[in-house]
Amino acid sequence: MLAYVLRRIGAGLVLALLVTLVTFLMLSLSFGDVVRTLLGQSATPESVAAMTKQMGYDRPVLVQYGDWLLHLLRGDLGTSVYTSLPVGPSVVQRLAVTLSIIVPALLITVLLSISLGVWAATRGGVADRIAQGLSLVGYIVPGLLIAIVLVYLLAVRAKLLPATGYTPLSTDPAAWLHSITIPVIVLVIGGVANMAAQVRGRMIDELRRDYVRTLRTRGVSTTSIVVRHALRNAAGPALTVLSLEFIQMFGSALIIENVFALPGYGSYAFNASLQGDIPVIMGITVFGVLLVTVVNLGTDLANGWLNPKARLH
Repeated sequence: MLAYVLRRIGAGLVLALLVTLVTFLMLSLSFGDVVRTLLGQSATPESVAAMTKQMGYDRPVLVQYGDWLLHLLRGDLGTSVYTSLPVGPSVVQRLAVTLSIIVPALLITVLLSISLGVWAATRGGVADRIAQGLSLVGYIVPGLLIAIVLVYLLAVRAKLLPATGYTPLSTDPAAWLHSITIPVIVLVIGGVANMAAQVRGRMIDELRRDYVRTLRTRGVSTTSIVVRHALRNAAGPALTVLSLEFIQMFGSALIIENVFALPGYGSYAFNASLQGDIPVIMGITVFGVLLVTVVNLGTDLANGWLNPKARLH
């Protein structure tokens, strides 16, 4: 298992290297545009050339990437071209905002998906149709439309929650909870639509297996069969869906954070892309790749713990 973990970490580092290299090569095509944006469109060719040399953009691209990589190994992601703030702490601060939305949404999604999926699989009939109908609604209705409707109902009409803005948890826990409630609900609706259907399908398959019939003939209670056996065996594929859902929620942050004016990772990436803030874009890329690698590794380890036959040595 240790060797497998080390291999996965090594693969993640190689992936991060390749992704950052490709990203840097693509960004190098816009170095001139960044300089002109900083100086203004009326800048003279001489001033553009001087600024290009000052920022080091006149050097070979691979030399620039190597210099950036050496600074990264020392824990230095550079400073923002526009704010002059260090990129590393800025990304961490924005990432904390995004995770404060995604983590509660993911926990609620797991609880609701397991409950709804098991209920549909064990009850059948009306319960199954209700569960499938709710999943279908989550698939069909766009998240942006759900967000707009919730803002209108909960913020504009009922005035129960703020429509936009974010309050840090450390500043005011109650205000923080109010500020993330609508974004979390939007993410949960989409997440449950995906996960509940998967849990339902896997539970139905497990409950039809021979070992379930054997346990029933031995007088084992239905609750014990569902919780201790069927649900555990169905959890592996559900965990894979959970990791994909986390990554999808992470990607949805770009839309959610811009809709609700949240100072998170997604809005930071969006603004950096519009401004051509290359150090920030590179920092965001590094954190994104590493986070995905950690989530996938955690999913594999959890699958191995749940299913001894799938454990890697």
